[in-house]
Order: sequence, then C-alpha cells, then structure tokens
Amino acid sequence: MLLLNNDDISRVLTIDDTIAALERAYRAYVEDEAVCRPRIDIRIPTHRAGHFYQFGTMEGGSTAGYFAIRMKSDVIFEQEYNGVRTQEKYASRPGRYCGLVLLNDIDSGEPVAILNDGYLQHLRVAGDAAIGVKLLAREDSHRVGMLGSGGMARAFIEAFTRVRPISHVTVYSPTKENREQYAREVHERLGIAAVAVDDPHEACRGADIVASCTDSAVAVLRGDWLDKGMHVVAVGGRPQPDAVARFDLRLRFGTTPAPLGHPELRTADEFLVYLAAPHAPVWNQVKSGKASAAVVTDLSDVTLADVLGGRAGRTSPLQITYSERGNLQGLQFFAVASAAYEAARKQGIGREIPTDWFLQDIRD
Repeated sequence: MLLLNNDDISRVLTIDDTIAALERAYRAYVEDEAVCRPRIDIRIPTHRAGHFYQFGTMEGGSTAGYFAIRMKSDVIFEQEYNGVRTQEKYASRPGRYCGLVLLNDIDSGEPVAILNDGYLQHLRVAGDAAIGVKLLAREDSHRVGMLGSGGMARAFIEAFTRVRPISHVTVYSPTKENREQYAREVHERLGIAAVAVDDPHEACRGADIVASCTDSAVAVLRGDWLDKGMHVVAVGGRPQPDAVARFDLRLRFGTTPAPLGHPELRTADEFLVYLAAPHAPVWNQVKSGKASAAVVTDLSDVTLADVLGGRAGRTSPLQITYSERGNLQGLQFFAVASAAYEAARKQGIGREIPTDWFLQDIRD
C-alpha cells in the first residue's frame, strides 16, 4: 500500500494526465460504468463562537478497477474581508488542513493507497473547468478574466492553456499584493501576458473566458460583467441570478443517481448538510450553511451526454455559455487518485506501508 503526499503527487501527476483521467471517468459515467454519490457534510458547533466542525466525504468508483472516498476534517468560520464575506478553514491551526483520499482496488477489496488531497483538489477542479472550456468556449478564445489569485486560480490558468491558445489573463482579488504576485508568477511560469487590476468588472472586460476562483461565501459574478461570446466557469463566487439569466447555454456534466429503489432521494444539490444542535447560534452566522443550489439542472439544461452525443453545444460565437461539474465530485476523486497511484507505482515514488495494517481477521 502506498502513502502519497502532495509533493509525491506533484511529481507524478500533470494537468494533462488529470484532464485525460477526468474525461475517461465522465465517459464511464455517461455509459453507466461509473457511479458516485453527492458530497455529504456533517457539521457540529465548536466551543469557539462562530466556528463549527465539518467532516465532509464524497466517493465513487467504476468498473475500470478503483473506488475512492475523499475525507475532509475542518474547523470553519466566515469573516468579512475587504467588503467580501469569505469562508475560512483549518485543521489544528490556521494554514494546516486535513484532507485524505482512500483508494481501493475493486477486484481484491484491498486499500492500495492513501493520498493527501490538496494537490489533487486543485488539479481535479482545474481539469474539470478545462473540460468545460474545451467543450463550449470559442476555438479562438485567448483572453481570460480571473477572479481570485490563490492556488485554484493558478491551476485554472494552466489548465486553460492546455485546451485553448491562451495569451492573456487579467486578474482581480481583494488583496493587491496577492493579485500582483499572481500576475508575476503566471507570466514567468506560462509566458503569457498577465495584468492585475483593481476592480472585478475590469478583470472580466474583454475576456473570452471568465473564471471565478474565490473563497467568497456568497455569489459574486454579476450579469452586467458578461459580454457576448464569453464562456464562464465558477468554483467559488458563483454567478448571481442576473448572470445566470444571461447564459444562452448552460452545461451540467451530470447529476448523481438516486439510491437504488429511492428515486425521490435524487438531488442536484452539490452537497448535503447534516447538523448537530440545529438551533445553535452559529448557524445564523453562516451564509453558506445550506446545501448549495445548482446553477443548472439536467432537467432543463444541457448535460455532458448531450454534448458527447452531438445533440447540443455552442452554435454561435455570440452565445454566453456556462459549464459546471454538477455533484460528481466522488467520480473525480477515484479518477485522479487512481491516475496518481498508477503513475507513482510505475515511477517508484511514495512510501510503502503494510497493507496488513488495514486488514483484520474478524468479520464485521
């Protein structure tokens, strides 16, 4: 069994590998060869005012041979920063986090790897966004408007360069030093023009692709920031209702199936939340405390199956298009974790630990 940390994974898994792994998993899902469930969060008030504990899981697997569950353990709070409400998290202390992926072999039932989820998280979300760009953005798209300047925004711009001829990015985030550092790093690393601006609307102006990669706890992207021909993706700071109303084509990759025999339990929500002490004061302070409403649903919009089957897609260079994964996170983690595991095995990277430590001779 392998133990793979973020450094190990960064050595063996590229954004190109990630995009390919996700595309295989999505095709398997469309063909009913893969399955996953929605993310589920358990939230418990802590003894510190305004802070709560959250344990989140998502899981999925396929007939290709692997099953994975991703687990996160966080203390979460929200704060106002430069006029924006953000969600912050930590494990142990600020700047430290606990997220793990347990990968299993479906043929033997054995666990084969435990992986840190940080690097995988950035790659899988960026790869997901790049697939949306690949499917819907105009072929000549070369200018990106980026809202956010953190690790996710860095992964996004690299992923976009793999599917479109990106030559320019304009970035906004609330902290001037952060957005200027982002612009310098992107220019040095990717060789594209990068400019930091003081206003989010300015970041979007003239862009072919707009990406919202913020930790905002509320919707950010406004309708009057959108121009004809844009493609939009959002991992944080979702579109406001007036922005959603301007989308001409809205692609949702898919929705997790209902449990067997319970069609009424099917949901398009990105995550489901269960609360301890539901009347605790902390829940009144949390703006993002409810299950996330989908921007699109596969009941009225375009799904990945429609696009892959040639039944839908961009039909005009003037359309404003939008893409999102849906609640298929569990699908993504078995895809990227297994790709990282197989590459690490091939390259001899990672720490071996006895598989017997995780097995027993008592039947449950």
